[in-house]
Formats: sequence, C-alpha cells, structure tokens
Amino acid sequence: MQKLAELYRGKAKTVYTTENPDLLVLEFRNDTSALDGERIEQFDRKGMINNKFNHFIMQKLEEAGIPTQMERLLSDNEVLVKKLDMVPVECVIRNRAAGSLVKRLGVEEGLVLNPPLFDLFLKDDAKHDPMVNESYCKTFGWVNEENLARMKELSYKTNDVLSKIFGDAGLILVDFKLEFGLFKGEVVLGDEFSPDGSRLWDSKSLEKMDKDRYRQSLGGLIEAYEEVAKRIGVNLD
Repeated sequence: MQKLAELYRGKAKTVYTTENPDLLVLEFRNDTSALDGERIEQFDRKGMINNKFNHFIMQKLEEAGIPTQMERLLSDNEVLVKKLDMVPVECVIRNRAAGSLVKRLGVEEGLVLNPPLFDLFLKDDAKHDPMVNESYCKTFGWVNEENLARMKELSYKTNDVLSKIFGDAGLILVDFKLEFGLFKGEVVLGDEFSPDGSRLWDSKSLEKMDKDRYRQSLGGLIEAYEEVAKRIGVNLD
C-alpha cells in the first residue's frame, strides 16, 4: 500500500492518505513528548517498538471481539489502518490511582479502584484535554448516547482482556486511554495502545514501565518498553 499525502502530524505519529480512501498509513516516529508537547525528545527504536506493540495488542483485542481499525503491519514503523471518523473524546480506564487522579483528589498513588473508574476527556491540546462527562458529550454533540455507551462498553471489555494479558506477564495495568471513531456507522477502536498512553507497573517491585519514566525523568524508557513487549510476547525482531 502506497502512502501519499501527509494528513495529520501528531506528537509521536504521522498519518498519511493512500490510494484507497478508506485506508490510512500510521507512521510511528521516535518522538516522545511530555507537558502537552512542551518537552520533546527522540529515542532510537521507540517508533518501531510502539508500532509492533500496538499491532500485537490490537490483534489480541480483535480476537476478543473488539473491533479495531487495524488492517496489517507494513514495516517496522508503519501500519495500515481503516480511516475513521474520530470521536473528539478520549476514554480513560483507571484500575489504580495515579497521575491526574492523585493530583485532583489527593488519594494515595497505587490505591486499587474497585470498580475501575471510567473518565472522559475532550481531545484539545490547547485546553490541556479538559475532563468532561456524558452530559457534555450530548449537549455539544461530540458523540451520541448510543455510540458513547458502546465506547464505554468496549473500554471496559478492553480492560478485562488486557488486564489478564499484562497480569499473566507480571505487570499491573494501572490505567490507559482509548480513542474511538466510526467506520461505516460502527464504533471502532482507533489510534494506538502502547506504553505511551498507558501506565504499566511491575507487579512485584511496582517499578514504572511506561512513559512516566520520561515524564518523571527516571531514565531507561526504551529498556522499559522493550521489557514490557518481551514479557507479553511481542516480536521486536
């Protein structure tokens, strides 16, 4: 599949059109950002790791009956996906307290959340992705009730599937974000799932194995990503 014009350039990925109007190419770059893009660095192999990691996870979700935009892996840094009409709202599942939840409520980091929390955030970098709720989605027309309910259902199902995969690998799935879009009227999981958009801790040591290593200047970002990929069975060769 030939990639054509650049359609969108995000913090860590570039999206290209193809000769098929229903398909796009996602290119995973080596860029890593924090503070809404104010801090950006490049790490060798990161684009390749996230691309193959994402492809692996999306395959597992498809096998579990969760529709995704994934079509096929094209190269170390590129993947072919369906073109979705993206919903401008992110879904976040929280199994343990971390990040903004700790700052907002003052709860202890690592607190087990039972049942897991479901949060919504408007995708708007300029406004720092403000937290919203289902009423906002309806009033402002970002997504209708039926599709939002489906997004919530798929978010929790994704949590069930991935919590087991990571749990079996000695990892805690602390929290993660998902983005959805519509493809021919169906709600479909889009964007990516990688250590960039999730929190993963070692089950025994509680060592952080995700992008918090960059956010908190802990070092060893790529080594952590590679370790997580290795544990769950992603082939990085």
